[in-house]
Amino acid sequence: MKADIIPLIAGALIFLSSLISLRIGLSVAIIEISVGAIAGYFGFRSEEWMNFLAGYGGILLTFLAGTEIDTVLMKRKFKESFLIGFCSFLLPFLGISLFTYFGLGWQSRSALIAGIALSTTSLAVVYSVLVETGLSKTEVGKLLMAATFVTDILVALAMSVIFIDTSVYTLLFIAVSVAVIYGASRFSDKIFKNTRLKNKVIEPEIKYIFLVLLTFIYFAQLGKSHAVLPAFLLGLFMSKHFHETTAERVVLTRLKTVAYAFITPLFFIVGGLKVSLPLIASAFGLFAVLFAIKIAMKFIGVYFLAKKYIPSGSMYTTLLMSTGLTFGTIASLFGLQSGFITQSQYSILVGVVVASAIIPTFIAQRWFAPVEDEDIVGVINGGKTEDSNEK
Repeated sequence: MKADIIPLIAGALIFLSSLISLRIGLSVAIIEISVGAIAGYFGFRSEEWMNFLAGYGGILLTFLAGTEIDTVLMKRKFKESFLIGFCSFLLPFLGISLFTYFGLGWQSRSALIAGIALSTTSLAVVYSVLVETGLSKTEVGKLLMAATFVTDILVALAMSVIFIDTSVYTLLFIAVSVAVIYGASRFSDKIFKNTRLKNKVIEPEIKYIFLVLLTFIYFAQLGKSHAVLPAFLLGLFMSKHFHETTAERVVLTRLKTVAYAFITPLFFIVGGLKVSLPLIASAFGLFAVLFAIKIAMKFIGVYFLAKKYIPSGSMYTTLLMSTGLTFGTIASLFGLQSGFITQSQYSILVGVVVASAIIPTFIAQRWFAPVEDEDIVGVINGGKTEDSNEK
C-alpha cells in the first residue's frame, strides 16, 4: 500500500496558515487562500475528498453566517441593506458584462458569466473576517452581512434565471429545501432542548445540523443547482434557536470549533488551488483590467451609500463588499463545465475572484478597520450610542 502524503501536506498548510495569521494579524481566510495559490503553483493538487470537504465547508460557513444575521435589525434597516446589496451586485454585473462583450468580444453567455462571477460578495470571507475581528456581534457587522446576503441572493437568482435549465429535479430541490427549512426552523428546539441529548461527547446536535446540510447538498446535485442559498436561509431561520439560552449558544460555539479547525480551512485552501498563476501571468493585463473594473464598480455601487448610512465605516464596508469567492468560483466553474468559457477565461475569472478575496480584505483590515465600534453602532441606531442615551 502506497502512503498518501496529500493529507499530511494539507494538514501542514492549515496549521501553517494559522501561525502566519496570528503572527501578522490578518484574517486566516486570506492566508489560507494565498497559501493554497502558492502550493498550487508548486504542484500541489487537491484530492476528491478535499474537494468534497471544501464544498461542504463553504456550505457550513454560509449556514454559520446566516445564524449571525439579526433579523430584527434586517427588518428595521431593510432599505439600507437592500440598497447597498443591490447596487453591490448591479453595477459590477453591468460593468463587467458590457466590457467583456463589447470590449473583448466575448460571446453573450461568456460575458454574462463574467458579470455574475465578478459581481459577487463572499459571505464566507466577510463572515470569517467579522468573526475574527469581533465585529460580527456589532450592528455594523450585522448590517454588512445583511447587505452581503442581498448581493448573493441576486447573484443566485441571476444564475438561475439566465443559465439553469429547470427540470423535475430542480423543482424537487426547491420543494425539499423549503420543507427542510420550515421543518428545521419550527422543530429544531426538540433536538436542542432535549435533556437526553445535551452536553454529550458524541455531539448529536452538531450531527443533526450536518445531516440537514448534507440533505441540501444531495438534492442540489440532483437539481444541478447549489446548496448555498438554502443553507444561508436555514441559518437565518434557525438563528433564534442558537441565541435563546446558554445551552444553545454553546452548541453554536462547538459547531464553530469543529468548522474552523479543519473543514472551512480546506474551503479556502482549495479555493486558492484553483488559481493558475502561469495562466494569469500570461494574460496579466486582462487580469488587472477586470480586477480594476470589479473594484471600481463595487466602489461606485457601495461607497456612497455606505457613506450615507455608515459614515464611520464606509470604506471598510466598501472593501469587504468587494470580496468574492464562493459564488464567483461556482459561476466560473459552471461556465467552464458548460462550455461557455475556455480554460484560460476560467483561470482569469477565478484569479480575479480570489484576488478580490485577498487584496480588499488585506487593505480593509490593515488600514480601515473600525477603531471605535460605538461610533458606528451609534450611526446605525440613528446617531445615539449607549453613552448618549444615558446622558
